[in-house]
Amino acid sequence: MASEESNENRKERFKAMTSADRKALIRAKMKDQGLQEGSGVPGKDLSSYDQDEIWDLIQVTSCLPEIQTKDNESKGS
Repeated sequence: MASEESNENRKERFKAMTSADRKALIRAKMKDQGLQEGSGVPGKDLSSYDQDEIWDLIQVTSCLPEIQTKDNESKGS
């Protein structure tokens, strides 16, 4: 059994990694779980989404105060 690592130690180790190392780790974990990079919807790539609809959703969610409050609280931590 692997040794237990505290959340704080895991975060510090992750932050110390290079961007390429973090990407490789994430890709390896995805592969272990049988996941592939992409949109998450089988048979649908990102280019098939309606870009106008995506932009509309981004604009709508940016207006919701509960999302803005959660975002600001997490930045202040």
